Amino acid sequence: MKKIIVLLALLPITLLAQNKIQWMTMNEALAAQKESPKKIIMDVYTNWCGPCKMMDRDTFSNKDVVQFINDNFYAVKFNAEGTEEITYLDFTYTNPNYQEGRKGRNATHFFADALRLQGYPSIVFFEEDGKLIQPVVGYKTPKQLEIYLKMIANDDYKKLTTAEAWEEYQKKFNYTFKE
Repeated sequence: MKKIIVLLALLPITLLAQNKIQWMTMNEALAAQKESPKKIIMDVYTNWCGPCKMMDRDTFSNKDVVQFINDNFYAVKFNAEGTEEITYLDFTYTNPNYQEGRKGRNATHFFADALRLQGYPSIVFFEEDGKLIQPVVGYKTPKQLEIYLKMIANDDYKKLTTAEAWEEYQKKFNYTFKE
């Protein structure tokens, strides 16, 4: 009887967790890949970025996006101006110029520089072995993000080697996410 009560008490927590993306750090995702290979999706944001906050509110809370990301990726949340140490491809990236308590923009993390990001928010995809696939810069609605999520998850990006192939892929893509 106690087991049933405990299970029933945990059920809302379990259901709530399924309604949110299971974010982790890049170091946690890279370690998880060694145990169970899966691609990584990284949300790169800054504290001052309005479109980053909109993506959290509108896109990363969308049930279709949440479900697809949790099923197909390790999801990483990365502050491009934060202090997290990231060890990637045998090099540890830091943000030595970070200024504690600074309002607005801060120093850019060396890992964001290494990824050559051109703006925020950015979504960065990595292969099952941790190698970089591609960053996608800018705010995306659930429908706009869907094509990238499915293209990467299904390895379709490996066949899209020309601008014409990408245009044709977009024309034929069947969107299913609801806004």
